[in-house]
Amino acid sequence: MTRLIFTFLLLTLSAASSLLPISASAQGSRELPDFADLVERTGPAVVNIRTTERSRGSAPAAAPQMPEGMDENDPLYEFFRRFVPPRQGPGQGGQGPRGRGDGNGSGAEVPRGVGSGFIISADGFLLTNHHVVEGADEIYVTLTDKREFKGRLIGSDRRTDVALVKIEAANLPTLKIGDPARLRVGEWVVAIGSPFGLDNTVTAGIVSAKGRDTGDYLPFIQTDVAVNPGNSGGPLLNMRGEVIGINSQIYSRTGGFMGISFAIPIDEAMRVSDQLRASGRVTRGRIGVGIAEVTKDVAEPLGLTRAAGALVRNVESGGPAEKAGVEVGDIILKFDNKPIERSTDLPRIVGNTKPGTKVPVSVWRKGAPRELSLTVAEMQSEQTARAPASGKTQPGQAAPTQANALGLVVSDITDERKAQLKIKSGVLVDAVEGLAARAGLRQGDVILSLNNQDVVNAKQLNDTVAKLDRSKTQVMLVRRGDNAQFVPIRPAAPATPEAK
Repeated sequence: MTRLIFTFLLLTLSAASSLLPISASAQGSRELPDFADLVERTGPAVVNIRTTERSRGSAPAAAPQMPEGMDENDPLYEFFRRFVPPRQGPGQGGQGPRGRGDGNGSGAEVPRGVGSGFIISADGFLLTNHHVVEGADEIYVTLTDKREFKGRLIGSDRRTDVALVKIEAANLPTLKIGDPARLRVGEWVVAIGSPFGLDNTVTAGIVSAKGRDTGDYLPFIQTDVAVNPGNSGGPLLNMRGEVIGINSQIYSRTGGFMGISFAIPIDEAMRVSDQLRASGRVTRGRIGVGIAEVTKDVAEPLGLTRAAGALVRNVESGGPAEKAGVEVGDIILKFDNKPIERSTDLPRIVGNTKPGTKVPVSVWRKGAPRELSLTVAEMQSEQTARAPASGKTQPGQAAPTQANALGLVVSDITDERKAQLKIKSGVLVDAVEGLAARAGLRQGDVILSLNNQDVVNAKQLNDTVAKLDRSKTQVMLVRRGDNAQFVPIRPAAPATPEAK
């Protein structure tokens, strides 16, 4: 009997010891982070921003349409005051919620919109989005302790959607700036802001992706944090309470949150902020090229080991790139010794380069690397290369009527036309069918090269095409209008044998 009891106890203890770690592990896996301390520590540095503009109507702005019986003490009173369109009726001038009319300005302040921001220095500098303050006549900044200040716009940058605002205050709470490079996909992040004007609202989620290309100058941070109108300009925080981004955009078909939001990396925003603080404007570099992505179909036939770099589609006449010897069809692999993994890396790196700086540029041209030296110019306004439209067959030229093996009918281009197009060689596409048509070539295109070999004239191209291995993909550099693009022409699919 004693032995039986002893055995039972051993089995019970063994079972209990084996279950305890599993239970603890399961409990730990279900445990979610507690954001309370983080929010308590960082919340005071997050501000509400509301903007107004001067009424230009001859009549005063109409009163907002409040629900019947709602008074000023109702928590939703402010929401309706800011966002619900006013009643329109006889004698009430205005066109929508802003109450604009057609007369001379009355000077009355009309609510324009709300957003968020955060303090980056104790003496009153704060960051928000460009689109939050754009067009505003007055900026009002409200702290969590309900103090309100009139903000002064130091500078704003449309390209990065970053604005720097100053309020006259001292000893303000600030947020610590983090390092977006350390951010990991799947990491918890928190957004604090004023969605729909509801001050100091906290939402949390994870980082969905990094380096999301939605613009020329910014590799956005994508998250699933609930971000709605009014959150714009607020901070995106990591679990250490550091700012790693500025909430800027949402993907939405309805105007509300749909699980995808984008934040400006804080390192990019701080670079812009530093320039705005120093001079009120942002200075960017430019080199005068139009670019496109390098695909795998193009990279392999051109001798590149992988799809990387930025394809030069056009070169601005007299611009820095042309002076340095960059040509249409070059693939820029490095700029200032920084690798160009994707074409969108190039505008960001060039833009962050100080004008007047002389930098090395590595390009891939006709199957081999080349090293060039380029002096960066200052970006003034959007400029693109301009050239005459694609050439036409000149009078007196006899164009061949039979398509070659790729489905192309081509003709020579006169020296005068080449000079107009600023090309050294190439042929004009007069007709297209078969494989070339399937690849997207059109009548009027100019073929500059085939498989890294310059196209000198129609006869040379047709002779080369006749000797091609038709089982392999061929790559043509084709100019259309102002731009050039590598076009892969894939072999035809093998015919399916007929069933007998």
